[in-house]
Amino acid sequence: MKISTSDVNIMPAMDKTIVSCSTEISNPMDEYEKPGFKLCYYVDRFIQTDSGFIPVIKSKLETKDLFSTFYVRCGINRYKYTVAPGLYGIGKPDKNSEVLVTANFKLTFDHLRKELDDINAWILVLDTKGINVWCAAGKGTFSTRELVNRIKNCTLEKIVDHKRVIVPQLGATGVSARDVKEQSGFRVVYGPIRAGDIPAFLKNNRKADKNMRQVTFTLYERFILTPVEIQTILKLALITALFLLVISGFGPDIFSFSKAWERGIVSVFALMAGIFSGAFVTPVLLPFIPPREFALKGIITGSIFAIPLITIISFAISSFAGLLALFLFSVTISSYLAMNFTGATPFTSPSGVEKEMKRYIPVQLTSLVISSGLWIYSAF
Repeated sequence: MKISTSDVNIMPAMDKTIVSCSTEISNPMDEYEKPGFKLCYYVDRFIQTDSGFIPVIKSKLETKDLFSTFYVRCGINRYKYTVAPGLYGIGKPDKNSEVLVTANFKLTFDHLRKELDDINAWILVLDTKGINVWCAAGKGTFSTRELVNRIKNCTLEKIVDHKRVIVPQLGATGVSARDVKEQSGFRVVYGPIRAGDIPAFLKNNRKADKNMRQVTFTLYERFILTPVEIQTILKLALITALFLLVISGFGPDIFSFSKAWERGIVSVFALMAGIFSGAFVTPVLLPFIPPREFALKGIITGSIFAIPLITIISFAISSFAGLLALFLFSVTISSYLAMNFTGATPFTSPSGVEKEMKRYIPVQLTSLVISSGLWIYSAF
């Protein structure tokens, strides 16, 4: 669902012949619906400004937006879910309307526009390569340079009489207010964390209260991140499952296809238990699992799920070495996936993540080697 710059998002500076500001043209869609240009369904109309035609978008999400959001939440075409960078209007913006800066990840774009019903504003979309504001600020795509370039490319000084842009607070790590002021003449005002607080923020004369500045990570917010975590490891999980089937076949007969199937299926169940506990249960129950280290949280949840699994399959795997191998393997998978979740939370810092990885990855690798050896040994 990638929207190219050849879609309706024509940059304002392309048409210098229009001099009236915020005058709605009569039938603009017919003019833009031509070969090579496809109208985006979320564009409602166009208005003229002193810098050219600007698309005005809808604040209400459509059914296709909701379905697309579901797909993206599951990790499907996530990095292709973008809108073209540039300037958009919403409501009936004029020269006094605020300029809200956001990323070109369409999920972020949609979160913003659906909160702006009955609000007249401009939306300046930066090219963040399809990444949300917070992550893009850390990666350097939601940046001072990109913001300044976008202000200049859109000739924003011709669109509004004031000299300010509202930048999401989570983008502050990538945007220097002083540098933006020096290079573009526009003052940066850091807005609230959540798009839902923008109406109150604007009504309060662009001032944020304490709650608007606090990052939340609620049960629902953690839950909706888990499908992506699971989707990203599906390919690796399939490869691991095939590997388990192969090594499960080794034994006194050198290799047995029947043993590969019988023992392999059991080991795949251990893999599935590790994935479920590490990529789903741990993130959802994150604040309620005592240790600070995510890897250790994964060990705890992995053990809770591995113990009943071992009890259930003990009839099929009678040797202690085999049961211990499955336990270690499942817990290790859980620990690794739980640690992988550190990049999706506000609970960690880059230095803390690096420290944790240096401490636990060698342990996890050692555990995998031991569990593989025990699993093969248990067949003899």
